[in-house]
Amino acid sequence: VDSKDTSLYVTFLGSDFVAEGKKAGEWVTNEYKDAKEQVSIVQLEGTTGSAPAIDRATGFADVIKANPNLKVVASQTGDFTRAGGKQVMEAMLKSQPKIDLVYAHNDDMGLGAIEAIEAAGKVPGKDIKIVTVDAVHDGMVALTEGKINFIVECSPLLGAQLIDVIKKLNAGEKVEARIVTNEGTFTQEQAKEALPNRKY
Repeated sequence: VDSKDTSLYVTFLGSDFVAEGKKAGEWVTNEYKDAKEQVSIVQLEGTTGSAPAIDRATGFADVIKANPNLKVVASQTGDFTRAGGKQVMEAMLKSQPKIDLVYAHNDDMGLGAIEAIEAAGKVPGKDIKIVTVDAVHDGMVALTEGKINFIVECSPLLGAQLIDVIKKLNAGEKVEARIVTNEGTFTQEQAKEALPNRKY
């Protein structure tokens, strides 16, 4: 529910999907900061019209526009599914003469893209770099294996923050109207350290 009437709620606790897209864009921008030629990016979008899909695309675009060499050459929905990511990636590999990087709005689509890239005889993470959002267990495994290059976390584990908010409200304290879930990012090395403790 999106309401401009702030009297209807005390606070909103949840992910900032635009910020997630920006984090992905910042890694890509840094990774290709010395690029002299066009870096061709394909984007696997989440479900059409969903807030995560819209916001993750927006945040990513806002950041990479600073580097004119970074260009999204194709963007299509994979509906946040592994099968959808594979199907869309298969089509993009046939239609795009050059793909340097895949930006997937979630790990599952990225994992589907890996299957398509491998089936095409290319090496995911090397021939085509991959950036995803979520940091679920399977995505983190692929990151440690070098098949994914970078993951932006979208964590469902907001219980501790929620309890903290409730305690403050019960104590009569004020809380921010917008509280962003504690979320990080993972490189391949960071994923190796974190993976043993990731069960979801």
